[in-house]
Amino acid sequence: MTTFGSFYGIITMINDFRTGVEESAGCYKLMTVQKRDGSIVNFVITPATYFVDHIQMSVGDIVIGFYDAYAPVPLIFPPQFQAIVMSKLSLGQNVKVDYFNSQLVSSDGTLKLNIAPCTQIILENGQVFTGNPANHNLIVIYGPTTKSIPAQTTPYRIIVLCPKT
Repeated sequence: MTTFGSFYGIITMINDFRTGVEESAGCYKLMTVQKRDGSIVNFVITPATYFVDHIQMSVGDIVIGFYDAYAPVPLIFPPQFQAIVMSKLSLGQNVKVDYFNSQLVSSDGTLKLNIAPCTQIILENGQVFTGNPANHNLIVIYGPTTKSIPAQTTPYRIIVLCPKT
């Protein structure tokens, strides 16, 4: 189970990121994201980074990036995280990436999913997921929530992050 951290803000810069391997030239990007309070994070974008809705991002976009909170990171400033999921933020749409247990409650206990017949449940490759999304890492795209603890929502879409073999 991965523990996800997140950081949101405005993209201020996108550059190529060199890995030292000639074949990967141009395949990796370094995306700088800045919050309103001035704090900055660099996200390393790899070919495996999942972009919600496969949207191309550019400087000036308001985004949220998710990363493995326990992955080793270089001790540099600004912090540099390998992005697992990136999403462009839009009005009325929230995104959460987390592990959801058998009751479909997030690992941090802040969100419970109530799946409706209209909830689209897919894999990262866009194919329909036919199993139970419980006990998986999920990308959840949702709108309004209740004010209860945990907040409850009926997601618009769930993307199941299946383990890589």
